Amino acid sequence: MKKKNGCNTIDDCIKNFNENKGRPFKIILGFYKGEGWTMVKSTLCIILMQLPVWVIPVIISNVINIATEPAKHTLSEFLINAIIALVVVAQNSFSTYGIAMFYDRLVRKIEYMLRSSLIEKLQQLSMSFHKNVNSGKLQSKIMRDCENIEALLAEGYRSLLCITLSICVAISVTAYNSPIVILFFVAVVPLEVLLLRLLRGVVRRRNAKFRKEIEVTQSGVSEMIELIPVTRAHGLQQREVHKMNSRLGSVMTAGYQLDKTNSFFGASTWVLSELSRLSCLFFTGYLAYKGKISVGEVVLYQTYFSQIVNSISGLLNMYPRITKGFESIDSISEVLREERVEVDNSIIPLPDMKGKIEFCNVCYQYPDSDKRVLDDFSLTVPAGQSVAFVGASGAGKTTLLDLLIGFDRPQEGQILIDRVNMLNLNMTEYRNQIAVVPQNTVLFAGTIRDNVTYGVDNVSDEEVYEVLKSVGLDDLVDTLPDGIYTHLGEHGGKLSGGQRQRISIARALLRKPKMIIFDEATSALDSASEKKVQAAVDAMMKQCTTFMVAHRLSTIRNVDRIVVLAQGQVVEEGSYDELMEKQGAFYQLKKLQE
Repeated sequence: MKKKNGCNTIDDCIKNFNENKGRPFKIILGFYKGEGWTMVKSTLCIILMQLPVWVIPVIISNVINIATEPAKHTLSEFLINAIIALVVVAQNSFSTYGIAMFYDRLVRKIEYMLRSSLIEKLQQLSMSFHKNVNSGKLQSKIMRDCENIEALLAEGYRSLLCITLSICVAISVTAYNSPIVILFFVAVVPLEVLLLRLLRGVVRRRNAKFRKEIEVTQSGVSEMIELIPVTRAHGLQQREVHKMNSRLGSVMTAGYQLDKTNSFFGASTWVLSELSRLSCLFFTGYLAYKGKISVGEVVLYQTYFSQIVNSISGLLNMYPRITKGFESIDSISEVLREERVEVDNSIIPLPDMKGKIEFCNVCYQYPDSDKRVLDDFSLTVPAGQSVAFVGASGAGKTTLLDLLIGFDRPQEGQILIDRVNMLNLNMTEYRNQIAVVPQNTVLFAGTIRDNVTYGVDNVSDEEVYEVLKSVGLDDLVDTLPDGIYTHLGEHGGKLSGGQRQRISIARALLRKPKMIIFDEATSALDSASEKKVQAAVDAMMKQCTTFMVAHRLSTIRNVDRIVVLAQGQVVEEGSYDELMEKQGAFYQLKKLQE
């Protein structure tokens, strides 16, 4: 679905990056597509804002000439120049506000659109992408890189327009009044441009290196924070400190190299600018001494020459920021041009799922492996039946669940949902009717109620309390002063591991799914909690199709069917009692846990 933005749509933003791969300047131009009238108003406001810079030097020159040569002028000229100066200066506040109204607002919308595009694209990308990309890098792209692009757009157009117009006005007025002075300008100005050409390559390389170091370090910081409980538990604090200090040292070195380059860049620009101004002062002063120009014109040309020099210096100083913005465009492009998008054909609607599941000759292997995780796997599960997958690590249990959720697609064979090929389903409709309880509980920094009702609307407090009671959390909720409105802290840090897992199970139960998937759902529970959760799970198994992966085999005693996997194939299946009596592969696994 397209989301309208004041200047474009998210789909068009992604298209802009795809069509202009490797051409950041064209990508920037694409941001302004459809915003012609806004740009016209913005440009007019920028010209009016800059008007005092061009007019005031002429006013000053006129006043000096009137004062030094009274015989050639009248007092009315003083008044005319004063009125012009007053009008030109007074309108500046209105034109500056107009820039904020038109151009700055447009730039902020572009920044919003970029972040929205990244977020939408991340939601579209397949799980194989997310498994291989660190979240810290993605956070850096969404926040830091988008901010760099916003800074580039906010300053770039306005500054470049002002610089261009200032140079044109200064050269035009000077050329009209004194051809000999303009020849001096033409001789000196190219030196500034030469400096830009000499240093821009170094600045670009140093910026690229610094950005990459920041991304790697931010990723490392994110991992470090996540691992603090494990690090503290094993006494590895100093090792983490040493590792992070090494990464921070790399950032410091890259930043120091960039700072040195930028400092040399700025210092060289200043020295050349001051030498140029002094040259202009003495040159025009000599012309005035010879009587070829007036004293007022000395001030006029000195001011205009300073404007030219300052404009070029501003252009030189902008270059590092422009480079940083272009680097950020390349960084964002890595996500927006990523092709590993989850396939959602949406050919056949699934308004009311029954829950019959069929695996038909399914084969799957990971992209970086030659060995099949699932090999010609077939299994039919009637609606309402509960199935547990067991087997050694690497047997294909979790892969089956990922395929069933739609995180991955089989390379061969097909999965039928109510006799419809899963590839043809609308995945959003399908997933709205299933629930997943992952092994690693995912909670956010909201209330207990927020976490339980995530993705489900119009739920009463009584319903939330009942589902919490069904997983044995009613005693905990009753002891909390805010009850179900108690804030959990980041990642549910105020709860124990078992309590977090039960919140996750309560979230799944509240959805009243047609199919529920448990991936080691009771792995973090103690014996007392496990009994409470198991009772809830057993009750749930009677209401919908259920799939479970469990290493603790005592938790699957009540499932309808147990499927034992080995090397991606079914080696044994049956009820708990049937398999124990058979004393085959399942029996051997059970004996190992006793």
